[in-house]
Amino acid sequence: MSTSSTSSKPYKIAVLLCDTPLPAIVASQGDYGRIFETLFRNALREAGGPETEFVVDAYDVRNEQVYPQDVDQYDAVLLTGSAASAYENLEWINKLVDYVRFLTKEKPQIRLIGICFGHQIIARALGGECVPNDGKWEIGVTEIDLTEIGQKLLGVSTLNLEQMHRDHVPSVPPNFHLLGSTSVSPNQGMVQLYPDASPDSVSPSDVHIFTVQGHPEFHKKITEEIVKARHATGVLSNELVDDYQRRADWRNDGPGVVGKTLWEILRASREKQQA
Repeated sequence: MSTSSTSSKPYKIAVLLCDTPLPAIVASQGDYGRIFETLFRNALREAGGPETEFVVDAYDVRNEQVYPQDVDQYDAVLLTGSAASAYENLEWINKLVDYVRFLTKEKPQIRLIGICFGHQIIARALGGECVPNDGKWEIGVTEIDLTEIGQKLLGVSTLNLEQMHRDHVPSVPPNFHLLGSTSVSPNQGMVQLYPDASPDSVSPSDVHIFTVQGHPEFHKKITEEIVKARHATGVLSNELVDDYQRRADWRNDGPGVVGKTLWEILRASREKQQA
């Protein structure tokens, strides 16, 4: 948590842990709660704005199936990535899908954020689907073509994000707007806006749900560990690893663009509540 504050109370973010990182990543970076805390902190640092006090509370929804008892205290709920598949018929996944539906319908004042598996779960919960992508992987820093809405919200013309997936959301669910796409995965992120918002003049305060297929919380060291482990077990081919290594040092827009946008959404939500 950072020090100093420009608001009356700290921003609070509930991170729903959908997996545990590899042991080597936990040892150097922490669990996904800590990794996302680092993302939010680095995004503040890169933006160069005023220091902002925030709290990240982590809930293990996979192994312990624990959820916030008082979710109203949170400005946002974030669903992490996972090695699991969002279409699996498992108790913890079905419970998570139901929770997303509950939050969306009953707690619309809380912003909902989905990252990779979280993006896929939100799609499944709200009228879309997640499916295997014919065995096609996206790994490492990948350039994403942004839609007009994506460019407006993110403030850039194209987006580079770390990726690690071979499942995807093949289309945009009802009442969502596409943020961007690649040739491998046509839905690289999406937003659901509040009912009074217009996609023609979208702003951070209009965003109820924000998702990306990529991993803004990943950086080179994290992705390297995952690639090394999956290559060793034969999950990733030599060809895929060679292609990943070719792009390993490309610009990563995780904290500087996506993290910055998440803070803009959080601040706008607080201002909207105080108006």
